[in-house]
Formats: sequence, structure tokens, C-alpha cells
Amino acid sequence: MQKAIELSRQNVREGRGGPFAAVVVRDNAIIARGTNLVTSTNDPTAHAEVVAIREACRVLGSFQLTDCDIFTTCEPCPMCMGAIYWARPRTVYYANTRDDAAAIGFDDEFLYTELAAPLPQRRIPMIQVMRQEALEAFREWERKEDRIPY
Repeated sequence: MQKAIELSRQNVREGRGGPFAAVVVRDNAIIARGTNLVTSTNDPTAHAEVVAIREACRVLGSFQLTDCDIFTTCEPCPMCMGAIYWARPRTVYYANTRDDAAAIGFDDEFLYTELAAPLPQRRIPMIQVMRQEALEAFREWERKEDRIPY
């Protein structure tokens, strides 16, 4: 966690993004690092955890982080939690809470509220179109004998 905290402070000083960092550890060694790069890359998905997960998966040549731990300087937001659950690490350790983040302007509460709301009540309209046509790709996936499940 100390390394993640150092990276988050360095990120603030360098102005590359918010005060967030994460490291992925396997066998007691850091295999990947990530800092928040949202503003420097104009990528709203470039949160520290996502950046670290992408790098760790590249290093391991795998889309899963089995036997890995993630150390992140803040309780992950809903997007990062989704990425974490898809990557399937062993454990996540975090330092600051989402309330700590909200106190300095990084308030994710609206995301939690939106995710809990029924689709018609969300601020960004979610309108289903062309379901039958899109189901064809799902049917092809079901028939594909060499698919890699995840």
C-alpha cells in the first residue's frame, strides 16, 4: 500500500490526474502499477485500478488476475469494481473511503443512485433497439465450439 500511496502523491505533483493509484501484487512482488490518468489522457475510464488491471493482464498474458492482490489508495468506484470483479483478483486492499473521496470533489454517490434506479428513471436515457438482430451474435457465440468462456 505504501507504494500505491507514493504513486498517488506523485500523480498529484505531476498533474497527470486525480490523487489515486493502485498496484497489483503477485507472489509478494508488484507486477503492475496504475495512476489516475483521466485528465491527462482524456479517458474517463483511466482510473488507477483500471490502468493497473490492464497492465497486470498484459504482463501475465491473461484476462484474469488469479492469485493477485490489488492495493488501491481509495475504495473503488462502481466502474472499477466492475473491472475488479471481471479480473477476479484474490483480494482488494484500499486506504481512503468513498466518503473521503467525496469530501475532495470525487463523489460517486450519483453512480450508486443511478445504478439502483430503474432504466426509465436514469438521467441518461437507456433505450433498447434492434434486440432480435443483436441476438444473432449471442447465438453464434453459443454455437462456437472453440469459445473461451470468461
